[in-house]
Amino acid sequence: MLDFFRKYRIHLLAGSLLLASLLFYSYQLRHRQNLSLFHRGLLQLTAPFQRMIDVSVETVAETWNRYLWLVDTAEQNERLRRENRRLRSALADLAEVRLANERLRRLLDLRQEVTRPVLPAQVIGEDASSWFRTVVIDKGASDGVREGLPVVVPEGIVGRTFQVAPHASRVLLVTDASSAVAVLVQPTRSRAICRGRAQRLVLDFALRNDQISVGDPVVTSGMGGIFPKGLMVGMVSEISRGDYGLFQGVAVEPSVDFSRLEEVLVLLEPPK
Repeated sequence: MLDFFRKYRIHLLAGSLLLASLLFYSYQLRHRQNLSLFHRGLLQLTAPFQRMIDVSVETVAETWNRYLWLVDTAEQNERLRRENRRLRSALADLAEVRLANERLRRLLDLRQEVTRPVLPAQVIGEDASSWFRTVVIDKGASDGVREGLPVVVPEGIVGRTFQVAPHASRVLLVTDASSAVAVLVQPTRSRAICRGRAQRLVLDFALRNDQISVGDPVVTSGMGGIFPKGLMVGMVSEISRGDYGLFQGVAVEPSVDFSRLEEVLVLLEPPK
């Protein structure tokens, strides 16, 4: 094949030039109105080549346009993806701000209901080991916190401070086994001691003859010198009465979701 092109390259070149000239000339003739018989014959002769060239040019142009469209579409898609990520992030930030505002508004409402000074605090750590159930807040002795102060949220009591550093404090949750809170069962006014047991609460010393029912609210009684009276503790979830004994078994579902604590209020000592 190469020998053929080398042998007839002059003829091929001359033929190509002649064909190009004829095509160029016939292209100009296509835009004329009055043509001679010779010109019409020339157009008829070169028409197949013209169609091939037109189709090739259209194919190349269409391919190029498709390429440009694909490039532009890819760029637009990338811009849209970036904008989508930005909007999703902004939406998440707005949702977080809205939730924080709701929590703070509820804390503010609680703050207005409590008659003693309060100190807002953030939960910055937790310890739910088998030995202790505690959380760490970002307020300490320098903020007026001391050991034995009640910690609450709008849903109810959280626990009490029991280890205080200058700028942080550890709070013993009411669900801890060593916690004990004097409570009342509404509406019977039955008195008992609420203790933590396996992330739940139980009532000790609830008299067997007291008419306690599932769903009864349990609130602090104000005795014991830590929690003020009337703070929500939880709802009675289970009752068991044996055949003998002075007391009945009462389980309480805490009103606070301790796995979702973020902001709390520390009830400071009332001014003397």
